[in-house]
Amino acid sequence: MTTPPPSPTQRPAPVSFAEAFRFWLRLGFISFGGPAGQIAIMHTELVEQKRWISEKRFLHALNYCMVLPGPEAQQLATYIGWLMHRSWGGIVAGGLFVLPSLFILVALSWIYMAFGQLPLVAGIFYGIKPAVTALVLHAAHRIGSRALRNAWMWAIAVAAFLAIFALQLPFPLIVLAAAVIGMAGGRFRPDLFVVGGGHGGKLSTYGPAVIDDDTPTPSHALFSRSHLVKVLLVGLGLWGLAMVVLVATAGLQGTLTQMGWFFTKAALLTFGGAYAVLPYVFQGAVEQQQWLSATQMIDGLALGETTPGPLIMVVAFVGFVGGWLKQILGPDALFLGGALAATVVTFFTFLPSFIFILAGGPLIETTHGNLKFTAPLTAITAAVVGVILNLALFFAYHVWWPQGFSGRFDAVSAVITLAAGIALFRYKVGVMPLLAACALAGLAATATF
Repeated sequence: MTTPPPSPTQRPAPVSFAEAFRFWLRLGFISFGGPAGQIAIMHTELVEQKRWISEKRFLHALNYCMVLPGPEAQQLATYIGWLMHRSWGGIVAGGLFVLPSLFILVALSWIYMAFGQLPLVAGIFYGIKPAVTALVLHAAHRIGSRALRNAWMWAIAVAAFLAIFALQLPFPLIVLAAAVIGMAGGRFRPDLFVVGGGHGGKLSTYGPAVIDDDTPTPSHALFSRSHLVKVLLVGLGLWGLAMVVLVATAGLQGTLTQMGWFFTKAALLTFGGAYAVLPYVFQGAVEQQQWLSATQMIDGLALGETTPGPLIMVVAFVGFVGGWLKQILGPDALFLGGALAATVVTFFTFLPSFIFILAGGPLIETTHGNLKFTAPLTAITAAVVGVILNLALFFAYHVWWPQGFSGRFDAVSAVITLAAGIALFRYKVGVMPLLAACALAGLAATATF
């Protein structure tokens, strides 16, 4: 039974593990809206209503998650769960943030692969693809409005765009170069590399919290070298054990082994959110490994937008389609092969996030000051804007000219993209209503062909 809301002046009672479990499970099914929406849900529930944690402690944890590679909303849930109920609390909170979306995406991926050629399904995706193009462009604008605050940031964004668009440099190299620029800039011109607001500002008071501003750091959250070493050994041990199993069963060049290694690297490069790492996934999964086509990748992003959980869960779709097409368990077990690949990809994508929180959390909790990693992050975020703009152009090319520039121009898709862009930029329409409207437009358009 859920504890009733406390009075405004009364400190809430300690939260049991069972009650926290129920909340994290529910959050896993309602966490729509991308990282901003997911963080807003947690703030409303945990800071304003339940008062499990104060706003200052909430933002302190969020600031740490913002400088980490990986999905910040999932990491924030892991951090708060760990702070409240030790390591298992963090594992449960972070795991339940991901598992519902994994199950949903596996089911949707199966429908897509098994029935995607049916007129009804094809019509829906015909309308959703242009919407995804507009969503990616809107993401570039949203991140750019926060990150590109001076000429230096604009120069980094333009350089990143040219590097990936014209020179076709790999995404990791672009991130590394931006980080080096940020480190130098933070040392010689720190005024130009200060992380902008968005999660800061004046703090509000909602009453006493279970973990309040002045609540002492719990004993399990105090930093110790032995704890750090233990977490690193366990995390790296799990990664190594999983890789050994994959190599022993699938071989060094096997599809699952290559997926595990590739998405481990991807997990360490997701600065700036899922949209930032998608170009890297495109380069590796589509162009190099050919686990799926560019069109299928766009469809997968559309499915990721319609499910709860972090958007980076689109990698589960990539894994499912790759496992299905490569027939990793044979032609008679396509669904099981896809589901296994999706699970493997999800494990390697999110394992680093748990290690970052469980290993680094104690250090952050014992130093409630400003982080010193913001200058490289600022430069990386600026570079991400240019990379995402390139992704939007890549999507537009494949949606508007489905047979290439030598083929016909799809005017209907272009009109849907334009309408979706107006809805996002001018009328601030939400993602779910936008996708629903575009799906209906796609059905109507295909019915008249």
